[in-house]
Formats: sequence, structure tokens, C-alpha cells
Amino acid sequence: MSRVGKEPIVLPKGIEASVVDGVLTVKSSKDTKTLDTLSRVDMEVAEGKIVFSLKGETKQDRAFWGTYRALANNIVVGLDKGFEKKLEINGVGYRAAVNGGKLEMALGFSHPVIFEIPTGIEMAVEKNVISIKGADRQQVGQVAAVIREFRPPEPYKGKGVKYVDETIRRKAGKTSKK
Repeated sequence: MSRVGKEPIVLPKGIEASVVDGVLTVKSSKDTKTLDTLSRVDMEVAEGKIVFSLKGETKQDRAFWGTYRALANNIVVGLDKGFEKKLEINGVGYRAAVNGGKLEMALGFSHPVIFEIPTGIEMAVEKNVISIKGADRQQVGQVAAVIREFRPPEPYKGKGVKYVDETIRRKAGKTSKK
């Protein structure tokens, strides 16, 4: 039995949910998100809660049960509080700035790196920390991963773009002969 799937999702104030033909629609004052379960699980909205239940008894049905419940919970939390990732830029001359709908970064290349900020994502730069905020957990994580890939941290000096809570395993450099 799924420990994730059997837990009901409590809807916070200001968030409404409805189920029509296997499609969950969650509305807040700012945005509306949908989750199509392809009728793999049964859903029911009652008394300010979303309850998921099994359609069948196969192993795959139980897997879908927990997965769709987790996806629905991410939608509710995203519309209520939102998600945030923070990236830290380390290196001499490395910097970032938000100009309009673009993130401009100087990462030690001969040219500036320009990243278009997708819709639904808010970015802010404070000193050497880039904050990425949004309602969609997957999109926030994907944008953070794409920005990190422009200059991943290197193990010798630790220069590059890394997550704030990430630890970089450092290596010793070359030693001189004696």
C-alpha cells in the first residue's frame, strides 16, 4: 500500500479543486493548473481535501496512485507558496544581472551568457546569488539545472555556478617535484 497515495491533500484557503473525467483542475487567485491522470486513479474532492484511490490492484496501479498524488500535491503547494531554488556564482569576475526578461551572466567566457527567463519564472540576483521562483516545481528545477550547466563548478578552485546547499568535493592540485 502506498504511503504517499493514501494521504489526502488538504487544500489551503484560496485554492479550489475540481475533477472532471480524470483531469484535476486546481485554481488559485493567480493561476490555474491541471493534471491529467489518464483515468489511472480515482480522485474525489470533498470537505477541502483531495483524496486519491486505486483503480485496480496491479503493481502499476499502486505506482500511479502515489505518483499522481505527489504531482497533485506539488501543484497545490506551488499555487499556495511556490518553489524556490538558489544558485551561487563563485569566481573572479563572475557576475549576473537581470535585465528585462533576460538573465545576463559573465562566467569567464569571451562573451556574456544570456538566458531568456521563461514565463511563470521570477528571477532575482543579489550579490552572487541567483534566486529562481515559480509555481511549477519541475520548471523551477529545470531552469536552475540549465543555468548551472553554463559553468558547472570545478573541483580545484570551486569556480562556477552551484546550488547554494551543494558541496563541491575539492581536489588537490599538482605538486612540484623535490
